[in-house]
Amino acid sequence: MTEPFESRLQALAKEFKYPSTPSIADAVMDRLHAPITNPRGGRQFARAWIILLALLAGLMFVPPVRAAVLEFIQIGIVSIFPAPIVTETPIFETPAPTPSSLIPLLEQISGETTIEDAQQEIEIPIPLPTYPPDLDQPDRVFLQDAGGWMLIMVWLDEQQPDQVQMSLHLIEEGSWTINKFQPAIIKETSVNDLRAIWTVGDYPLVMRNADIQFARLINGNVLIWEENKITYRLETDLDLAQAIRIAESLFASEANSIR
Repeated sequence: MTEPFESRLQALAKEFKYPSTPSIADAVMDRLHAPITNPRGGRQFARAWIILLALLAGLMFVPPVRAAVLEFIQIGIVSIFPAPIVTETPIFETPAPTPSSLIPLLEQISGETTIEDAQQEIEIPIPLPTYPPDLDQPDRVFLQDAGGWMLIMVWLDEQQPDQVQMSLHLIEEGSWTINKFQPAIIKETSVNDLRAIWTVGDYPLVMRNADIQFARLINGNVLIWEENKITYRLETDLDLAQAIRIAESLFASEANSIR
């Protein structure tokens, strides 16, 4: 009877002498720890960095690129990308506001509360302006979640109850970054010796239906500054000097804070 092929193959395999397995671990470790003796790669890397830096420096001589880099403005969480400045006809003052009722918008905003309840949710004392002298507490208050908290305080016009006189936002660090691209009016100024921006533009609001809309509550300008990691946004139809006076009155006295 013929021996099965499988049995014969196994017998031959037992008689075959395999060469010993070479030890490659030591050789690999020696290569990994060996010092670099060829500096050519390092010189090429350094040369590439020099070329890249030269290209970046050259780009700074291109007016559009230089303007985009140098004119970027960051105030708290607000990033502002201004339009090119026209030196022949600068516009610095507030344009005449267009009267229109923004009260219906207030009814659509989410998070309405009271100033006292809002203070329970916010760790810092809520500052209130003491100017104008006859200014009472805000008529409407909204506290929204924007990644961090965003407090919106609204004062109505006593002479025209369907008009918003002023609104003030306090926005916690870590909230949404608000980008303003080429605002129509922009001027750098200061509030309590802190950098501030006088501009116009919409901002995000969370509505009752959970949508996010970009709007503004008053037909006027906005003063933006940051203090103690809180971004402040004051909307008013007053001129810049009056807006700064209102802003600086926030911290004029400890008595004007809700605790």
